[in-house]
Amino acid sequence: MISADEALQVILGAIEVLGLERLPLMSSLGRIVGEDIYAPYPIPSWDNSAMDGYAVIHKDIASASPENPARLEVVADLPAGYATARELKRGEAIRIMTGAPLPKGSDTVVMVEDTRKEKNQVAILKSPLQGENIRKAGEDVQKDSLVLSHGSIIHPADIGMLASLKRAVVSVYQKPTVAVVSTGDELIDVDGDLTEGKIVSSNTYSLASLVKDSGAHPLILGIAKDRPEELRAIFKAALTADMIISSGGVSVGDYDLVKDTLKELGAEMKFWKVAMRPGQPLAFGVIEGKPTFGLPGNPVSCMISFEQFVRPSILKAGGHKRLFRPLVEAELQESITKKAGKKYFMRCVISREEGKYIVTTTGAQGSGILMSMVKANGLIVVPEEKTTLPAGEIVKVYIMNRDFELSETPHAH
Repeated sequence: MISADEALQVILGAIEVLGLERLPLMSSLGRIVGEDIYAPYPIPSWDNSAMDGYAVIHKDIASASPENPARLEVVADLPAGYATARELKRGEAIRIMTGAPLPKGSDTVVMVEDTRKEKNQVAILKSPLQGENIRKAGEDVQKDSLVLSHGSIIHPADIGMLASLKRAVVSVYQKPTVAVVSTGDELIDVDGDLTEGKIVSSNTYSLASLVKDSGAHPLILGIAKDRPEELRAIFKAALTADMIISSGGVSVGDYDLVKDTLKELGAEMKFWKVAMRPGQPLAFGVIEGKPTFGLPGNPVSCMISFEQFVRPSILKAGGHKRLFRPLVEAELQESITKKAGKKYFMRCVISREEGKYIVTTTGAQGSGILMSMVKANGLIVVPEEKTTLPAGEIVKVYIMNRDFELSETPHAH
């Protein structure tokens, strides 16, 4: 049996990053950039007006005021989306809309609120600073500057920037496909008959959901009964995926046949047990180059093992640099006792109060109490050597979702 930290190190050492693929821009959201992306031209590509108003020569309006307006002849209208070849001369103005290219000869834009239209002329009532209300070419992005770095996540603002750069196709890391296998004679699917002794295979659905939440494609292969031939067939089918996760069949019972099946298929097994709770009976190996996880059958053990080991593996395979959930410090609101020798991951509810995090457990921590995962938004990490944590102690907490930081009402500013 190895420690949870050692297990994670072994697993991540066996995970290889997948290759690249080219995707349409709108399909790249949330994916990992597979190249450094540089700007082929400046943004904006030309000086343009930041306001609706009048393009002028500053010397003509330098002393303008409401009492002594500068009057200029309006020689053209320039809407957004158009340009003019006309070069502005002293005593002239061009009416210009936001975003329109700045006419040659002009050096300032007076916003329309500071003007008064007078037949073919405009009266300038207030003089802005020279160069005011102009967006300069390249003030957003300089030509040849680095816009997105290799390995970064594509966010909505990045999509807008890539569109501005006319990048209709983006090179990103492939999403892993993860085969999901459930084992056990006691299991039925959601539409099966719930007779005495049978249970619904919730792990199939929780694991597939966790795979999707990790940014990968789940390949649900269904339930294999505790028969060697069924297990061999389903694991062979799983080899079409990039990664394999199974639940159940990895403890010491007479019908826990997964370990033997994996060995028969040539798996190079790295370990069978981890000094953690829940989740001790956990197997990891590699079959034909495919990382393979044998997770416990108990629903909570299965999900927590996924969180600690499978999620970071999926993220690494998909090109991510940041692999782990946020880890914060919180004040414990109750006392906790445990046995020494194993790292505990305790389901908890974490919240923010008076500028600090506080945390309580979800109650009973049995590995079959799935409701404790439903209630939880975090996991308290209790080190191997600790046996007692008194109320008020500062503990480490993995944040599993950040919904608690959302508010039902707007914040006061």
